[in-house]
Amino acid sequence: MSNGKNEFAVFGGGCFWCTEAVFDELRGVQSVVSGYAGGTTRNPTYEQVCSGQTGHAEVIKIEYDPSQISFRELMTVFFATHDPTTLNRQGNDAGTQYRSAIFYGNDEQKQQAATFIKELESAKTFKSPVVTTLEPLTEFYPAEDYHQKFYASNPYQPYCQYTIPPKLSKLHKQFSQLLKSHGKAG
Repeated sequence: MSNGKNEFAVFGGGCFWCTEAVFDELRGVQSVVSGYAGGTTRNPTYEQVCSGQTGHAEVIKIEYDPSQISFRELMTVFFATHDPTTLNRQGNDAGTQYRSAIFYGNDEQKQQAATFIKELESAKTFKSPVVTTLEPLTEFYPAEDYHQKFYASNPYQPYCQYTIPPKLSKLHKQFSQLLKSHGKAG
């Protein structure tokens, strides 16, 4: 998906507080919005999505500059910073709203994602099969304001302290060349 110069990617990798914190640090990423996709309820609330009855997943919508970071690089970070082998679960978060999913905006994204997953499987990157779904993005609903930039605003919240720093540590170790701060004095 594109808005002219920038493009969009929508990923579901468990709690959107966690995925937002990771992708906010990548160069070329203009914005990351937490929200909901993949369900049937129009304009769902957090409580409705948490009930598991809407069919939505917690997702992030990433606006990025493809001249600075590619969709493939975004997928590489996505697959490295969550567990794509657990069905409807990330850690203690369980339910379809936490499923691993790529919501593609066009056929090119769908094809790239399918190829990428096949490469992961062929390389036996994970001990278990990848269960990440490829789903068409029919609608994206931004989450409530209090969910946006949640980790940046609530770094000492116990859930965040437990789940997000390990993801960020992995990001910094494995993908330092993709970070906004890469090459900047410290």
